[in-house]
Amino acid sequence: MMRSLWTASTGMVAMQMQIDTMSNNLANVNTVGFKKSRAEFEDLMYQTLQVAGTETVGGNRLPTGLQVGLGVKPTTVHKFFTQGDMQNTGNQLDVAIQGEGFFKVDVNGRELYTRAGSFKLNQDGTIVTANGYPLQPAFSVPEDTKSITITENGHVSCLDLNGAELASTDIPLYAFINTAGLTAEGRNLYSVTQSSGTAREVTPGDQNAGTLAQGFLEMSNVELVDEMVGLIVGQRAYEANSKAITTADGMLQTAVNVKR
Repeated sequence: MMRSLWTASTGMVAMQMQIDTMSNNLANVNTVGFKKSRAEFEDLMYQTLQVAGTETVGGNRLPTGLQVGLGVKPTTVHKFFTQGDMQNTGNQLDVAIQGEGFFKVDVNGRELYTRAGSFKLNQDGTIVTANGYPLQPAFSVPEDTKSITITENGHVSCLDLNGAELASTDIPLYAFINTAGLTAEGRNLYSVTQSSGTAREVTPGDQNAGTLAQGFLEMSNVELVDEMVGLIVGQRAYEANSKAITTADGMLQTAVNVKR
């Protein structure tokens, strides 16, 4: 069996992974707090037919070896936590993080993290995400509150009609030594892994943590042009590998027909 059939098939699988990853990026181009991903690959093992430096019959040594590669495989889908564009919404419960850090939310007893700051109030006045998960530490806005102010350092003040403070709290941020090690859970949420390290609570603006911007949302960091170009490159590479399989099949057909 020709090696090229199997080698080219690994290339098609790898390019399918790349296109799948980029398609997910494009699908989430308008998702608040979404972070783009990139598929990364490595070459597979090689079949060594001659080892470089082998001594020949005449006493000389081969300057180069003879190796045939056996294809490619995906190694990781790396997520990039670069800053997304800021969108001015004017909503007092929309909060964007300018810089590093995550909000912590309680998801049925689990501590998960998010960059999406499109918060709401539930029936109890508790600040929650769009899916109803309470922001941590949990905080309830009094019924008589007419306005909410959030400073860049995370201090939340609930004010009445006369501007008097009814209640207040502070929103901390959480940082990780390796943000790329977080696991995406969907719904704009991330969970801690051994690769990400434990969450470190910081005050916004301190210890290289980002600051908060009330009335803004951080949008996706996906660049449409880059993803479209990547899709074209991936499609052409997929076609090239498909052509290699067709060529190998034609060569096998020629070998079979020699006997006829």
